[in-house]
Amino acid sequence: MAVAARAAIIGGGPAGLMAAEVLLAGGAQVDVYDAMPSVGRKFLLAGKGGLNITHAEFAEKFLSRYGERRAQLAPLLATFGAEPLRAWVHGLGIETFVGTSQRVFPKEMKAAPLLRAWLHRLRAAGARIHVRHRWTGWTEDGELRFVTPQGEHLVQPRCTVLALGGGSWARLGSDGAWVPLLVARSVPVVPLAPSNCGFEVAWSAHFRDRHGGQPVKAVVATLTDARGALQHRQGEFMITRYGVEGSLIYALSAALRDTIAAQGSVVLNLDLAPGKDLARVTAEVAHPRGSRSLASHLQSRVDIAGVKAGLLREALSAAEMNDPQRVAATIKALPLRLIAPRPLNEAISSAGGVAFEALDENLMLRALPGVFCAGEMLDWEAPTGGYLLTACFASGRAAGRGALAWLAARNAPANGALTSPAD
Repeated sequence: MAVAARAAIIGGGPAGLMAAEVLLAGGAQVDVYDAMPSVGRKFLLAGKGGLNITHAEFAEKFLSRYGERRAQLAPLLATFGAEPLRAWVHGLGIETFVGTSQRVFPKEMKAAPLLRAWLHRLRAAGARIHVRHRWTGWTEDGELRFVTPQGEHLVQPRCTVLALGGGSWARLGSDGAWVPLLVARSVPVVPLAPSNCGFEVAWSAHFRDRHGGQPVKAVVATLTDARGALQHRQGEFMITRYGVEGSLIYALSAALRDTIAAQGSVVLNLDLAPGKDLARVTAEVAHPRGSRSLASHLQSRVDIAGVKAGLLREALSAAEMNDPQRVAATIKALPLRLIAPRPLNEAISSAGGVAFEALDENLMLRALPGVFCAGEMLDWEAPTGGYLLTACFASGRAAGRGALAWLAARNAPANGALTSPAD
């Protein structure tokens, strides 16, 4: 059933634009509102160094990336996961390829061509896009309130999809300003927290000045989280002046953040020589070094040099550095104490948001019939690697389908017959 009712989408990122596309396909009149001067700003910046759209790994492993919210996201990803998303991108005339890490990228690597093609298709389908419209809640009569350069603007749609993002990268529009607006309407919201973020370490001034900005490659990180579970991952990260960041840290950020919140700090144990067991490392370190310096000895025998050598000296005293067994044990399990996550606004993404328990199966707010939520403003998180974007697209599509069903039910003929929204 085609519906001519008006739908408002608030938020012009991937989730909001996908909801708009579904509603347009179902015949709804769609208005997209965004507070920024143009839509998709965070999407464009995320793709500046290469847009990682999704991931080509097996479905079971893919779903495991969503942690505690796997059960809630699985139905959304079952209908619009990695392969359907990739096919949708191809439908925009954008070719993709699978990288060596199984990450999926556009052939041109950038987000801009994809966004341009998408916006062209949305406008051709009738979407009206309103920028510099900051949503500030509802009037007593249920109208949406927007602050614009021309003054306050009121809108009363038949349904609304909120796709307002999380709380990171405020300068691009994801500032979490929607939280008190929903809390005031009795919507349960889990406090926003940094995800895929850096962490603070109390470096010595010497180490910070000498090694800040250097990558630490080929390490294995292990921690025991607040629940007593062992977390284990291999990769690389970056030394910063305040601490650590990078792909390995981002992959563990949820466990690191939650353990710090529970215990005040967390120890991340680093294996600086993966592939060599403790017995071999101990034998190599204990091998007579003759007139060579300890630094030369460690570099030649166990490939510990540069920033890895700096980490070792940061962890051990001068006297301990002369104890081969202690040095070897530390190379295999260097304790790095992380004391705090970096601020939310610096994070790549955010955890927390609208609780799934506040939503029905169509992502409609139970407290606000006709209002749907999608994207990063929902309470879920995932590591980088295409997982964030995939779930944003999938939830936007689900919210759009839910909104379309809501409109169709209210446009139903007298006999009550309904037509389900098209796949």
